[in-house]
Parts: sequence; structure tokens; C-alpha cells
Amino acid sequence: MAVKIRLQRHGRKAYPYYHIVIADSRAPRDGKFVERIGSYNPNTNPATVNLNFERALYWLNAGAQPTDTARNILSKEGVMLMKHLQGGVKKGAFDQAEAEKRFNAWKASKEKEVSKTKEQVEAEKQAKIKERLKAEQEIHKAKVKEIAAKKAEALEAEVEKAAEEAATEAQEEAPATEETPAAEATETTTEEA
Repeated sequence: MAVKIRLQRHGRKAYPYYHIVIADSRAPRDGKFVERIGSYNPNTNPATVNLNFERALYWLNAGAQPTDTARNILSKEGVMLMKHLQGGVKKGAFDQAEAEKRFNAWKASKEKEVSKTKEQVEAEKQAKIKERLKAEQEIHKAKVKEIAAKKAEALEAEVEKAAEEAATEAQEEAPATEETPAAEATETTTEEA
């Protein structure tokens, strides 16, 4: 039986995630498998990989052949490096302590690189949030100015209307007051006579 390490697709349309499985090469992609050793979610930034390191290493040493994508994932997780280092120990190029030392140095540099990427993504996200907030504040200021201008126009219109009403009332009262002195003058002249 030819055994492969490959991905099994799950998830909804246009939003996949994958199980990393050990399966017979003749089995369908999402069909029967021997063992599930992890998962891979490419939808996050950076991609999330959960992998049982020991089982993946065991299956590689047992002769399981990874697909291209599975090989990339195993390489990024350090399984392929550990297999290579164990080969060096078997050949006598260096001892197990040296292999562990090299692997730990690689792992530390890899973690530093991943944390740097996460920080960069977070900084970009914060910058976008600040930029969006600034744009919203500018829109808000423009709306406040527009509302203030409308209120000023409405107040000015009310003042003009009140002034016109006052002028109209003054004109209505003015002839009445003008008639009154004339009427008083005629009344005084009639009383004198």
C-alpha cells in the first residue's frame, strides 16, 4: 500500500480549511484515511497550522510520501529538517545533541520571523483603523459645518421674517396713529367752536 501525506478539504465554498491526513494513495481526496495528524487553515494571516510533530515525523520515516503542498507545510513546521538531521545522526556526521541544538536554533529564528510578520500585520491593521477613523472625523466635521450653515440660514430667515412682520405691523399701526392726531385735532377744533 502506497501511503501519502496529503490534505483533505473541508469548509464552505470559497472558504476552505484542510485536515492533514495519512491516506492510501488510491483513496479519494476526501475519503478514507489512516490517521489525521493535523489541520491547515489558509484563511488566517499568517496561515494557521496545527500539526502532531511526532506522528508526522514517524510517518515520514516510515516511508509516507507527502504531496507538494503537504511537503511545504511539513517543511515550514520543521518536520523535514528534523528528518534530515536524524539522517545526519544515523550517518555519524554529528550527535543527537548537535541535531537538537541546530533544530532549536532554526525553530527560534522561525518563531522570530513569524512574530515579526504578526506584528507587521497588526501594525497595518491599526494604521488602517486610524486612517478610517480620521476619514470619519473629517466627514463628521463636514456634516457639522453643513448643519451649522443650514441652522444659520434658517435663523437668518426667521429673523428676516420677524423683521418683515414687525415692519408690516408698524405700517399697519402707523396710519392708525397718524389718523388719531388728525382726529384729535378735528375734535379740538370742534370743541373750540
